Amino acid sequence: MTRRLALAALAGSALLIAASYATAVLPGGAPPAAGWGMALGIPATLVSLMILGAARPGQGIGRLAWPFAFVGGALVLGFGLALALPADEAAGVPLYLGLPLRAAVILYGIGLMPIAVLPVAYALTFSTQTLSQADIDRVRLAGEAWARGRASVASADSAGGGAHGSVSVDSTTASQDDELAAAAGTVGR
Repeated sequence: MTRRLALAALAGSALLIAASYATAVLPGGAPPAAGWGMALGIPATLVSLMILGAARPGQGIGRLAWPFAFVGGALVLGFGLALALPADEAAGVPLYLGLPLRAAVILYGIGLMPIAVLPVAYALTFSTQTLSQADIDRVRLAGEAWARGRASVASADSAGGGAHGSVSVDSTTASQDDELAAAAGTVGR
């Protein structure tokens, strides 16, 4: 269910961004609403992609919902502030950490804040949200099956006379493919 909602949000936000871009070719240029479409569409796209990456089958995104909502809200607020604040960047305007206000909002609020929040959120939820021991075991088995397949292909290739032999380095037997698929299980779902 979480993945479906995230995919729907991703599709909707992509359409919103595309519509905002499409208005640029209108006579007279893009209307002000195009900027607001981007200010909503970009954060929705980013949060949708984060949800798709973090969603676990049967579990959703769990405790990551709060950091994702915070980041999404901060991005909407940051883009909205950058659009709503007056464009008065002149020589005498006050600087905030060395930047005019609108640039500071973009750089610090949109650029740096997610870098500070998301790694902490992922670190705190890694054991429950990222990889379970079963996932790690499936990845390890898939890697071992792949290595065995590559080793047998390489040994068959060297026994067959190298590059001129009857077996190429990129080929595997059907049983090796079946073994790899069975070991992979549900990795990546």
